[in-house]
Amino acid sequence: MAFRFDKYAHYENSVQTPEEHVRIFDRMFFDIRNRPARSLREDFCGTFLISKEWVKSHPERTAMALDLDPEPLKYGKKNTLARLSASEKKRITLLRENVCTAQKRKSEIIGAGNFSFFIFKTREQMRLYFKAAHESLSRDGIFVLEMAGGPGFILTGREQKTYRVPGLGRFTYYWDQKSFDPIHHHGLYAIHFKDKTGKMHRDCFTYDWRVWTIPELREIMKEAGFRETAIYWEEPGPDGQGNGEYVRTETGDNAYSWIAFVVGIR
Repeated sequence: MAFRFDKYAHYENSVQTPEEHVRIFDRMFFDIRNRPARSLREDFCGTFLISKEWVKSHPERTAMALDLDPEPLKYGKKNTLARLSASEKKRITLLRENVCTAQKRKSEIIGAGNFSFFIFKTREQMRLYFKAAHESLSRDGIFVLEMAGGPGFILTGREQKTYRVPGLGRFTYYWDQKSFDPIHHHGLYAIHFKDKTGKMHRDCFTYDWRVWTIPELREIMKEAGFRETAIYWEEPGPDGQGNGEYVRTETGDNAYSWIAFVVGIR
């Protein structure tokens, strides 16, 4: 059969680390609440890989996955659910809904990965989202936001990395930082792929974001009703690069680019 390019498969195998997100969410909740969590809500879920890994990680765990875009949800229903057992499928609830709408079903963890909440560009929009998340959490729930920053995240430029994946072959992922406006902190970003045949697929995913800062998000969380906030900062490895381990701290190193988690504690 002729090769058919699949942007979601390429994205999942180059950008996403669902097993790591489950591990990080699990450790953060245990660190804050001193017990394991059972329920997760994945916001801006796309093909909901994190929810898939969450229900696979324990037979009592449930997940709710929210996204407004029907295309990735449809893809996930066909491909992600196929990787789950019948009992695991029953523990995932898929909703095509706005994350700014509070859910009656409460979750112990609400998580937004890969800087997805940067789509909100004003304090009013962000406060609305945070309030809805606060109302949707259980009494001892936590709200986890993955964010990035540093000069390396706002300078224009392109990064690339090559992967070899069964079924997809050898392909190249490109992260393109197209522009940044320092007055409004608005940035335009895109993901391109060159598939195993050498064909370039441009702007497979595009992002029009406001690049928020940690103090801004903590302030809005307090305004939205969160009792406390915490920062989990990535520790440096022997080579000075992040090692994938996140610790709670109030002091971060001034790295060229960094990833951190801002946590709202109900």
